[in-house]
Amino acid sequence: MLTGLSIRDILLIERLDLAFSPGLTVLTGETGAGKSIILGALGFACGGRSDRSLVRSGARQGSVTAIFAPPPDHPLRAELDAHGIAAGEEIVLRRRVASDGRSRAWVEDVPVSGGLLRRLGEALLAVHGQHASRGLLDPASHRRLLDAFGGHAPLLAELEAAFERWRRAGDALAALEERLELAKREEEELRCRVAELADLEPRPGEEEILAERRRRLMHREKLAALLREGLAAAAAAVDRLAAARRLFARAASLGGENVERALEALDRALIEAGEAESGLAGAARDLELDTDSLEAVEERLFALRDAARKYRCAVEDLPDRLERWRGRLAELETGAEETARARAVAEEARRDFLAVAERLSAARREAAARLQAAVEAELPPLRMDRARFRVAVDALDPEQWNAGGAERVRFEVATNPGEPFGPLARIASGGELSRFMLALEVVIAGLDPVPTMIFDEVDAGIGGAVAAAVGERLLRLAAERQVIVVTHAPQIAALADHHLRIAKSVGEGHSRVGVETLDDAARREEIARMLAGAEITEAARAAADSLLSLAAGPPR
Repeated sequence: MLTGLSIRDILLIERLDLAFSPGLTVLTGETGAGKSIILGALGFACGGRSDRSLVRSGARQGSVTAIFAPPPDHPLRAELDAHGIAAGEEIVLRRRVASDGRSRAWVEDVPVSGGLLRRLGEALLAVHGQHASRGLLDPASHRRLLDAFGGHAPLLAELEAAFERWRRAGDALAALEERLELAKREEEELRCRVAELADLEPRPGEEEILAERRRRLMHREKLAALLREGLAAAAAAVDRLAAARRLFARAASLGGENVERALEALDRALIEAGEAESGLAGAARDLELDTDSLEAVEERLFALRDAARKYRCAVEDLPDRLERWRGRLAELETGAEETARARAVAEEARRDFLAVAERLSAARREAAARLQAAVEAELPPLRMDRARFRVAVDALDPEQWNAGGAERVRFEVATNPGEPFGPLARIASGGELSRFMLALEVVIAGLDPVPTMIFDEVDAGIGGAVAAAVGERLLRLAAERQVIVVTHAPQIAALADHHLRIAKSVGEGHSRVGVETLDDAARREEIARMLAGAEITEAARAAADSLLSLAAGPPR
């Protein structure tokens, strides 16, 4: 609910702080006292119209702070979490507009966009009347409210799951058809690419092997000469080491530890030298046996690199490209069968969606008839016995079907016999609009999560028993949520749990708006004023006492 409202330098209000309580609160005052300014300021704080004309004359900027205490499970809290805004029991919306027209907004002292502020405001506050018309007047909310009224949550969950299966199947079919269409357009080119690479037969790691072989072949003669020289030197070294070992062996037979150790070292050297000689001999043989020509190796290497440049990839990727293109050609051969299977899956998913959608459509039509009858039953006591209400359930074109169903829902009215039905928002009279919205709100009480409702002009053009009927319905709503009413009807004011009087004063050449919370005595006087006009009589006070006594009635 709305717990507090602070207004600074907005129009005729220099400084105003209001506290609000649960139940039914009425705002009363003379015509032109400034009730619309307060409602406009509240709407501004909740994302409504911003304009530099809102700033009080002589001030540099104006600001409004609205404090709400929504229920712990209110959907609004999930949106706050999604935007990284931490909130406690209360949520503070603050908005400022400068004299140059620029405005800024904060939620819990976190800067937010105007769009987010508006969405949060719509979740917290519904204003019905001449100053704001959102929520129930938005056709986008009508299907949701009808489903809530009809208890369609299980069917909706089933429909959303069916729609998601259909969407996935359709996406898979579309992706397959797109791939096949692309492959068909490129078939000739694909076949040329596959033929070219198949002839080339690129192998993984082949470029590195060829590059190494090319380097060896480019220096083949020099390498062969060096190997020959190295092999001769190694052989000579082995011979000399062998001769030295024989001499040391003879010396070792004559004794001496040092000679023994030298002999062991020579044995190790002979082994290492022999392995070196063997390795050099093997390298020389390999070089002699390598029959590849430098020209052939370079031709193969350059062919691979040319293909890589042509297809804009690394040589190492050529085998993968070949397999991928072969796969796309294979898809063309099996594509018709795959497409038929995918189309069958998508069609089955579509039929499943339609089966659930048809059950939901039938349930919506049945709920629409009940909602229509319930709202129309509320209209005669509100002096709207000639008005009609209709819940239109219209089929959507197949391309417009969605997770919410296969039809749109609209609340429509006709205020006079013979007139066509039209959207709620087209009702000309602010009073009629407020009473229509009151009737609708009474019927769907508890279904709409908006915790605070404001009614302006709900009593326009009515009085007596009709005003009492309006008041009784406002009380019913106030049992479910916070209701704030701007009224000129004493019958409604007498029913309120809380009463605020708005007055405009003139001083020092400026008009100012003030608000007073009325106690029982002041409330009696205000209701008497509403009954009698400018001059309050004892008869008016007696009538006020009667209204207050009737309103007190049994505990509510």
